[in-house]
Amino acid sequence: MRILLLHSDYIEFQALKKEINIAEESNTELHRYDDVVVLFTCLESHDDENIIKKSLSEIKSSLDNLNCNRIVVYPYSHLSDNLANASKAVSLLNKFKLGLTEVGNEVNSSPFGWNKSFTVSVKGHPLAEQLKIISSDSTETNESEALKSEERLESKYVIMSADGNTESVEKFNYGNFKNLHSLQKYELSKSRIVTSHPPHVELMKKLSLVDYEPGSDSGNLRFYPKGRFIKSLLERYVTSQVKKYGALEVETPIMYDSNHPSLASYLNRFPARQYTVNSDNKELFLRFSACFGQFLMLHDSIISHKQLPVRLYELTRYSFRREKSGELVGLRRLRAFTMPDCHALCKDIESSKDEILKRFTLSHNVLQGIGFTQDDYELAIRTTQDFYDDNIDFIKQIAKDWKRPIFIEIWPEKFFYFIFKWEFNFIDNLGKASALATDQIDVENAERYGIHYVDETGEKKTPIILHNSPSGAIERCLYALLEKAAKIQKEGKTPTIPFWLCPTQIRVIPLSQDFHDASLGYLDELSNAGFRSDFDDRDLSVGKKVREAEKEWIPFILVVGKNEVESNKFQVRNRYSGEMITMSLSELTEHCKNLSAQMISDELPLPKFISNRPQFK
Repeated sequence: MRILLLHSDYIEFQALKKEINIAEESNTELHRYDDVVVLFTCLESHDDENIIKKSLSEIKSSLDNLNCNRIVVYPYSHLSDNLANASKAVSLLNKFKLGLTEVGNEVNSSPFGWNKSFTVSVKGHPLAEQLKIISSDSTETNESEALKSEERLESKYVIMSADGNTESVEKFNYGNFKNLHSLQKYELSKSRIVTSHPPHVELMKKLSLVDYEPGSDSGNLRFYPKGRFIKSLLERYVTSQVKKYGALEVETPIMYDSNHPSLASYLNRFPARQYTVNSDNKELFLRFSACFGQFLMLHDSIISHKQLPVRLYELTRYSFRREKSGELVGLRRLRAFTMPDCHALCKDIESSKDEILKRFTLSHNVLQGIGFTQDDYELAIRTTQDFYDDNIDFIKQIAKDWKRPIFIEIWPEKFFYFIFKWEFNFIDNLGKASALATDQIDVENAERYGIHYVDETGEKKTPIILHNSPSGAIERCLYALLEKAAKIQKEGKTPTIPFWLCPTQIRVIPLSQDFHDASLGYLDELSNAGFRSDFDDRDLSVGKKVREAEKEWIPFILVVGKNEVESNKFQVRNRYSGEMITMSLSELTEHCKNLSAQMISDELPLPKFISNRPQFK
């Protein structure tokens, strides 16, 4: 069964001519329904009453999210080439409409078996258009027991100040902590649905970085050259920092056997929805983290207590999570994403806490290198009541080091495989929170996977496992950078991204054809100094070239004319300061070196001459 759901301002339709003998009775008047959810519905040959029950559950969830109970069911055969026969389709369609009515919806419909004309006006929000494919065998979301537990959680929430004192989230004074208040409201709402586009979606398209891919599943994006370049730099930077921390880089498969004993058990303990694949009579699932491969690898390893902590790292391209369609928006939440995933085997809880603090600092430094400050994110801690009570001094130490209030969620018991986690949460322009860096104390999986180390007496012991991503998903880092730029823009300032991440760092624009050769010489000098520089050789006015460079957020723009050639001094447009600065080429390169701060670098991702570049839309 296939349903195209359209949340609409209105639909108008008119039955024109019967097409089949068993067509439903109808008149030929024009019908109009306002503020409705239109369900373009197609019944397929394999559909049955069980499919109808599943579809009713699926549609109910969508209607609840849309807060609308006015429905028009519109039979629409064009969604499939594997149609149910007419009599079966009519029977199932009537059961479908009856089921919608029985749960309190106002249900109208267009007649089955007629040639019709229609006009529909769809509302402009992310949930307004949804394609539902309901089948018995497949592609639907698999929910773990952990996800179901997460929905039933009844947590206690407190705010801990830097001095270690706690208050309930309702009583805490958020006057100087606006983002912390947004985090608190977001967490207590327990809604992850996004009903409008956050600003970064427009920016990622406007800057030709990233776009939706209509030829794929929702939540899978296309990265244009500039977007892929930024993503690549972020990947390499995070990897370099994790390796400096002492992690051993590995690579593991992206799919695993759902019936493998250890894996099957872990699937139910991880709060994520899986994609499944059938191959060679096996049901496989696409990984949603690097845990599976790394744990199986550690199971086969010989580890001494002298080698602890053992740290393994993988940059997963990709991890897959079958997130709900209403939660998918831009780069914030995806179904396929790149996750730096670092695990550490520790001797016990005490040594785990020491390692947690090291990785806390690592993660803070990684985010700082990317371009974030502590003001850009809030710290949340989630823990069981037992761990909180037994390790309150450890948690107070984190709060003291953080020097600001932190949000704490306390679970009455252990619902997941971990008993403690911290997160750095970025708050976007819609007030939605998204975890960047995180770490967890896992007390189950070493035993589940048969991972051991040999202690001082030669006995096998079970370690504690830590799960750290020092940055969070790479795509989410780009989302946060663009949302941060949008906040700056909203304040009337010039939006930017960090210099080291800009695909083009310096653009050279000749005042006229007479200065092409001189401009090319400056271009070579800047490129040889290690900066990504390009050349606008198009037959356009200088003013238009400058405006287009500004639209691309180019940090530095050099216009080369007679005065510049004669004086070797340039009026440089500095995007970061918003000023025109007079400087020599050597002064500019020195300034850019300071901005680069020895970060990861690479060659220009596009041709140096603008006229040679394709336009990506």
